[in-house]
Amino acid sequence: MNPSGNTILITGGGSGIGRGLAESFHALGNQVVIAGRRRQALDETTAANPGMRSLALDIEDRPALRAFAEKAIAEFPALNVLVNNAGIMRPEKLLAQQPDLADAEAIVATNLLGPIRLTAALLPHLQKQSRAAIINVSSGLAFLPLALTPTYCATKAAIHSYTLSLRCQLRSTGIEVLELIPPYVATHLMDGADNPRAMPLAKFIAEVIEILKTQPTPPEICVENVKTLRFAAERGNFDAIFARLNAS
Repeated sequence: MNPSGNTILITGGGSGIGRGLAESFHALGNQVVIAGRRRQALDETTAANPGMRSLALDIEDRPALRAFAEKAIAEFPALNVLVNNAGIMRPEKLLAQQPDLADAEAIVATNLLGPIRLTAALLPHLQKQSRAAIINVSSGLAFLPLALTPTYCATKAAIHSYTLSLRCQLRSTGIEVLELIPPYVATHLMDGADNPRAMPLAKFIAEVIEILKTQPTPPEICVENVKTLRFAAERGNFDAIFARLNAS
């Protein structure tokens, strides 16, 4: 993926990893469009980055997604990169969960169905571009789960699998399909912002952008901090790391 000269739509772009990516891509000369539920976060981000644009999006709202895609295409006809970043993470006590599974269903709708639906809605447009890319944000926890957040980890594992199939099916098109695999990053997702064990957001974003500047871009974008989780099974220490991660 060429890291400049694009029109990039980033979901969940008003905070955390999404905002970090948005600001870095913006600085590289891309037209960046951020989308999300919280208008205040979107406005604060665009105000701090003149030229950046925003669109309101509730990724869980299935009927609104198609209209959102049409609006995005109409306002930004050069749109050629989609970053499926929006996500939520909530702890779940499976022995005492809600009868209606509200948290689990919201996580699935946001983290899995949202990216699948938005990708489907934008795919015909992306196929018309001379070059295009889809970046799906999964997690190191897709490969080695944190038991406290079972549905979150399951959705990220599903995004990994979906990305593999999407890449295979689009191999004859001009659309590059990438997977960004973050480690535990210092954002407001769960308690990361205040946890010294989390990777600093600025360091994570800087390492990601450096990888994207390398040609050709690897299908999986893995910073060094995530490789312990990502390759635990391949390295034969999955059980030991799983036990350590879930000891508490």
